[in-house]
Amino acid sequence: MPQRLITLAAPALMIGGAASAPTLAGGEASELLAATPATYPKEERGKSVGLYVGHELTEDGSVLLGGYGDEPSSHFIEVIPAQSHEPGATMEVGITDQADIPGERIEIPQASQTNKYIAVRYTSWAGFPPPLVNGGLNEQGLAARDIWSPSREELVEMTPTPQRGLSYSDHAQIAMERAESARGATALVGEMVEEHGHATYGGNSHLFADEDEGWILIQLAGGEGLWAAKRLAPDEVRVSRPGYIGEIPADFQDHADYMGAEHLISFAEEQGWYDPEQDGAFHFNEVYGTDRQPEQDGMQMRAPAVAEMERWLEAREPVSLSDMKEAVRSPKITSQTAGYGTVAHLRDDLEHHTLQTLWATVAPSSASPFMPHYIGQEDVPVEFKWHRYLSQDEDAQFLPPELFEQEASRYAFREFKRLFHAMGGSLWNAGPAHEKRYEAFYPEVEEALTAYEAARRAEQEQVHAMAGALIASGEPELAETYLTEYSNTQALDALDLVSTMADSIEKRGRLLFGVETYRSDEIYEDLLPYDGWE
Repeated sequence: MPQRLITLAAPALMIGGAASAPTLAGGEASELLAATPATYPKEERGKSVGLYVGHELTEDGSVLLGGYGDEPSSHFIEVIPAQSHEPGATMEVGITDQADIPGERIEIPQASQTNKYIAVRYTSWAGFPPPLVNGGLNEQGLAARDIWSPSREELVEMTPTPQRGLSYSDHAQIAMERAESARGATALVGEMVEEHGHATYGGNSHLFADEDEGWILIQLAGGEGLWAAKRLAPDEVRVSRPGYIGEIPADFQDHADYMGAEHLISFAEEQGWYDPEQDGAFHFNEVYGTDRQPEQDGMQMRAPAVAEMERWLEAREPVSLSDMKEAVRSPKITSQTAGYGTVAHLRDDLEHHTLQTLWATVAPSSASPFMPHYIGQEDVPVEFKWHRYLSQDEDAQFLPPELFEQEASRYAFREFKRLFHAMGGSLWNAGPAHEKRYEAFYPEVEEALTAYEAARRAEQEQVHAMAGALIASGEPELAETYLTEYSNTQALDALDLVSTMADSIEKRGRLLFGVETYRSDEIYEDLLPYDGWE
């Protein structure tokens, strides 16, 4: 392995934690944040979120796509290389009979050539075979985010069993592997829904973005091949949880800003859910969503914290990369269920897509710094690869000898979760005792994480210049080595930073607040299974 090309210094740690009320990203307090954890509405807890900011509203003219997924699972980073496949090759997709709406796996044609992409992957969602992926960033400069988006109850009930089709993870993977743009990804996934079906847990959506634009696509339950998509404007901010579209013109197929199944509106008319003469305009979420009440603030079905986050981002114009990271990290929407966080920084001033960057946290972002990962890099440190901690079915088997060395390494996700637990978790799941820990320790953790991120952000132009110079001089492989070494170095430094904070806070927490413990019978009888949304 080549020597490290850049030496990075971790920011100094605060030794004492100042007790203060948590604030919204950017230092602005809100009434919701001042509430006690018990007063948070149930609909605001859990569930994935996506955040989009168009290039006309950002500080540097880039498109920003951020968010996280909610999974009780292990999380790890992978660089998935481009691959070639023989004619006639197939891939297995879909879900199993263990899903909430049982399904069966199917085979679909494989692409002859796939894109390289980088993503945070995970191992568990009921009946959805691992490894799973909610999105990522590919070598074409396309980024994706998966977001929960429930369909109306009648559609869920009419979904045939066993289901056959592509899952939300399959759609994200295929978009990363085969698409070159946000528009292309949207059309591709819609085509897959119509041709092969959508295997669902009740409805889903995706945000796709490139350096020019974004798209919101919603796949509906029901087994009827129903889907719809809308282009996000370059001067638009979108915080999506659940996915929403709003009004769709009757002749949407003739509009460049819309896509969808040919029978999207006619099916709703046949079911008696929409009457153009009585209802007027076709409001997608009112017709096909779970909440058909009048829209509030022009946005359907969304919890107040999510709508408020959108307004906060709009008020930040021009929105910076740091603003987007802080929004994803905000304790308003982040809990222990947020298994990771990502922000894709999609720039149109880069000569090479290999420099496009996915900033990723590998745990709840309140306890993990956003680390830059480049499409041009070749790999990630072993500490950030798959480990057994929280991985599906690992409690029922021994470890193969081939994985001994990998398992013996520190696991970044486990270390970041340890810091999260030591500091009391988050506003969402803190009881009175944990709330005291959170108020004491979160300010210093946030300060250290944002200081780390600011240092990495300040280095980016130099990193881009160095890699670009290597590519221009005919040394693309050396540029990849350079990006890999830089990214891996800063990732390991981030891991050291978090481990140091976790050690310090765990020890101080014991002295200040003690340690709450349970017997094993109490854990299994009274505490498990834990429903993080109750």
